[in-house]
Amino acid sequence: MPWKECSVMDERLRFVARLLDGEAMSEVCRAFGISRKTGYKIFDHIWQQSGADKKGKGRRGARTPRWSKGDSNRRSLSRGSA
Repeated sequence: MPWKECSVMDERLRFVARLLDGEAMSEVCRAFGISRKTGYKIFDHIWQQSGADKKGKGRRGARTPRWSKGDSNRRSLSRGSA
């Protein structure tokens, strides 16, 4: 009998579907062979992607490095001299 192909995302969606059907987190994690910590991480990630929490929050950090004035001037000068 051939192996059944499935993607990681399909497995994660099946995992979350079982949780939403009312199964306990510990039972579903045991069935999928993962820890409860990983289970909660997967559930939270899929829940945020679905937009169900309505936070509109991306995965990028709260603070990101910005270009300094010197860097942007250097960048514009290098384009103009070509």
